Amino acid sequence: GSLLQPCRFHHYDQSNRLLISRLFQPMNLREDRVIGLEGRSADMTCKSQRLMLQLGLIHPASPGCYHYLPYTVRAMEKLVKVIDEEMQTIGGQKINMPCLSLGDLWKTSNRWDMMGKELFRLKDRHNVEYCLGPTHEEAITELIASQGNISYKQLPLLMYQITRKFRDEAKPRFGLLRGREFYMKDMYTFDVNEEAAQKTYNTVCSAYSSLFGKLGLKFVKVEADTGSIGGTMSHEFHLPAQIGEDRLLICPGCSFAANLETMKVNETNCLDGTSCPKCSEKMTEAKGIEVGHTFYLGTKYSYIFSASYNNTHNKPVVAEMGCFGLGVSRILAASIEVLSTEDSIRWPRRIAPYQVCIIPPKKSSKEEAAINFAEDLYDTITETLTPLKGEVLLDDRSHLTIGKRFKDADKLGYPYVVVAGKKLLEDPHHFEMWCQNTGETLFLPKEGILEFLSKTSTVL
Repeated sequence: GSLLQPCRFHHYDQSNRLLISRLFQPMNLREDRVIGLEGRSADMTCKSQRLMLQLGLIHPASPGCYHYLPYTVRAMEKLVKVIDEEMQTIGGQKINMPCLSLGDLWKTSNRWDMMGKELFRLKDRHNVEYCLGPTHEEAITELIASQGNISYKQLPLLMYQITRKFRDEAKPRFGLLRGREFYMKDMYTFDVNEEAAQKTYNTVCSAYSSLFGKLGLKFVKVEADTGSIGGTMSHEFHLPAQIGEDRLLICPGCSFAANLETMKVNETNCLDGTSCPKCSEKMTEAKGIEVGHTFYLGTKYSYIFSASYNNTHNKPVVAEMGCFGLGVSRILAASIEVLSTEDSIRWPRRIAPYQVCIIPPKKSSKEEAAINFAEDLYDTITETLTPLKGEVLLDDRSHLTIGKRFKDADKLGYPYVVVAGKKLLEDPHHFEMWCQNTGETLFLPKEGILEFLSKTSTVL
């Protein structure tokens, strides 16, 4: 019997409605404290960091490390699902490797010393050296090598994970854009030869383009340096943004684009560093936030760790490799950076923490009778529009005016905000609906709201 009783701490009410007053929010956002955006602005060097901290989406734990609070976790989980869809569409198989990586692996590849102070190192009680993995080339190659010579029929092999990574940044900054602990999707591919590996490389790059398209994010793919990962070819995916730490050169004449660092390295074909090496047109400079990086590795790691496959003649051949990273927490913060206004968050709509916020009238106001319309609309949406179950919030803080609660909803960036106000007391009854991502306002009856929201796709 007692198991069926509603828990008074649960964030649903007895009618099974998700209530804003019951959601966990930091002290400065609770109850009747309407969200204000003043505060320690001096410490916050970019829009996404400032908004995420002030609106209670993240909370600092230590330099470069943050607690992800409920709204952020919901958005992250949706983003992970969209990434999973793209990776599995191209044949990716999801695995999970330990964050704790054996120092000997890194010494075998010579990266133990090469990585310098950026590698978090530790020793266990037996004096064995480990690091907290910033990336997993060594681990995955050793895993594949441990299986003996796999058959050519199993290739291409695309293995990926989405896990926490660690980098001992000298100066962590920009919130989730440059931290010491972060989420990354890293995929490692194994192919029979260079031609097949190139094909796989292009397939993964296309999946990245598709991902950013689905999120509605404008991106630039640029030629890049291989850095400490190594290999013979590399591309970066950037979201153009003023606070971006990378300087990009983009050709308006053809599709060529490159990181300025790479252009300086390969300056032989490049007139004064600003002419396109493909079509000689003058290139324009932009700043970008790097959100993805792809590498064609060749046999750099597979040779060292003996990751081989048996060819058609049953002879062992060293596999050709690629590795492909996506900064998951960085994509989340970078999308807020590029889509938001100075004081209101805007999310890629598909991954917004909640899709709909319904604001009933204030208690004891002239419109109080409209509260039943708001509750009825909530119940009908969640009962009839299956994709929106668990995606609708009721702002039950009815001691606050509609205006104050709308201000909160605007700042938190719910894609759709439905206000149950005075127009419901007129005939015909109309709700006021704000589409936050387009800025449009609609006055619709209940049936009109349902029809509009039935076309809304979210991440299930």
